[in-house]
Amino acid sequence: MEEESKTIPHQIGGVHTDVLRFGLPGVKSDIVGAHPLESSLQSVRGVEEAMKRQCKVNLYGAAFPPKEELDRQILSRFQRPPGVIPSSMLGLETVTGTLDHFGFEDYLNDSRESETFRPLDMHHGMEVRLGLSKGPVYPSII
Repeated sequence: MEEESKTIPHQIGGVHTDVLRFGLPGVKSDIVGAHPLESSLQSVRGVEEAMKRQCKVNLYGAAFPPKEELDRQILSRFQRPPGVIPSSMLGLETVTGTLDHFGFEDYLNDSRESETFRPLDMHHGMEVRLGLSKGPVYPSII
């Protein structure tokens, strides 16, 4: 699915990967899966969310979890335009409860301080968001 968004159809020669815009395709990320501990952590989070959802059904009634899911969907779509200031998703963090969790990624995983940081192309990001151009809004560096 991700490969389809990184390809641009041409009239001659079929599909061509846009190397200048998206970088060289990575083979290692296609072959190697996630770390076993990471997949275990994701499955535990899924079980915890299901338990919380069932507790809310028992406590507040059956209409509360769908309303909360609708709020979560609305807040997950709200973002700033691509550019210098990243979207904080404060509303989504408040609803999901991740605002109280302060992990190492909050202070050690700032992409702007990376050696491979490449400034974002705001025009390309808006073109992708409006459907005028193909490709990811923020091309990854591989």
